[in-house]
Amino acid sequence: MHQARSPKVVGHGWEEYRRVVVATFRVFAILAIVSVAFQVDASRLYLATAFPLGLMGLLVERKLARVSLHRARVRGEAAEKVLVIGGERAAAELATWFAKHKTAGYDVCGVWVPDESQPLAAITGEAPRGVPVMSSGADFTEALSRSGATTVVVTDTEHLGHESLRDLAWQLEGSNIDLILSPNVLNVSSSRLFLQDVSGMPMLHVSEPQYAAAARLSKRVFDIVGASLLLVVAAPLFIATAISVKVSSPGRIFYRQERVGRDGERFGMIKFRSMRSDADSQLAALLKAEGKSLAELPKLTKDPRVTWVGSFIRRYSIDELPQLLNVVKGDMSLVGPRPQRDFEVAQYDRVAERRLTVRPGMTGLWQVSGRSDLAYAEAINLDVHYVENWSMLSDLVILWRTARAVVASEGAY
Repeated sequence: MHQARSPKVVGHGWEEYRRVVVATFRVFAILAIVSVAFQVDASRLYLATAFPLGLMGLLVERKLARVSLHRARVRGEAAEKVLVIGGERAAAELATWFAKHKTAGYDVCGVWVPDESQPLAAITGEAPRGVPVMSSGADFTEALSRSGATTVVVTDTEHLGHESLRDLAWQLEGSNIDLILSPNVLNVSSSRLFLQDVSGMPMLHVSEPQYAAAARLSKRVFDIVGASLLLVVAAPLFIATAISVKVSSPGRIFYRQERVGRDGERFGMIKFRSMRSDADSQLAALLKAEGKSLAELPKLTKDPRVTWVGSFIRRYSIDELPQLLNVVKGDMSLVGPRPQRDFEVAQYDRVAERRLTVRPGMTGLWQVSGRSDLAYAEAINLDVHYVENWSMLSDLVILWRTARAVVASEGAY
């Protein structure tokens, strides 16, 4: 009924977890109704205890199974073999996308371009290394046989046409091979997609980006309440860190740096000082010594300016705690793109400028996806994805993943 173990959802996104939660609610609702209707002597305390514990156990089991599945897929196991069908550019992009995202479980083993007008040599150079590329000189049956595919993904229906696509579906009938149509819509969450039948023609609707929703009152209230609670809980750590910073080296306890916030407004971002007082004046020379520049999110491999206390608080992101005051003030949010400096914003292109449509955050999607280990372009893409697909659930998930990343000190700097 709920198909919570369907291969279409297992290991992908949040739909699997949603189905588990819905199924659990319905089962316990039915048990409650039956116990009342038939006057079954069932302990209410038992039901009240079994429901949350059982649900938590199911979700943890699914999470552990997903981690194991993703690891297997990265090793090249438990993956569907895919034959990509489409035009030169679309097929190459999809093949490259699957090659970069091994945990998705799709291993491209062949590309078939069913249009003789396509320059075969061009796509051969773009497809992942070792993937055979076939033109219309080989028919679909031959392409399917050579690739050994268990799934067929069509990226460009224009090269097939409606009738050829229908014939392709008929050829796959009874073969136990899945047929998937890719709409070539990347970095758009499923919550923004809606499939509608228009007179027998399926149409995929894409709703507007969600950055306007991220400025709503509900997110602001969440930020104020969450930051205030964290300030109270972290008060002992706050005080201990302040004393340690003051004792470890001469200078101020806090470090204030101008950053660019929503709509390009400047504000002073507060951190615990983790470097010597004259650290800013030494940055250019140290970067030059490592062959780096201020062009793209500069990070020194070994930074001699960091104090011994600073090294510890940076490893566990304790130096970021004072930014809770920025959140309460309204300069920042708990979750959002990290605030950048003037020279970084000056290099923004049309895509990167989307970061400025929401309040910057203490943590964000790129931090929990690798933090400083990520390349600049990947960080931009993750932040833009967050801005355009924002939801309150995504904020909660990012905060949870941030706590895990901080404890493990993943990608810290």
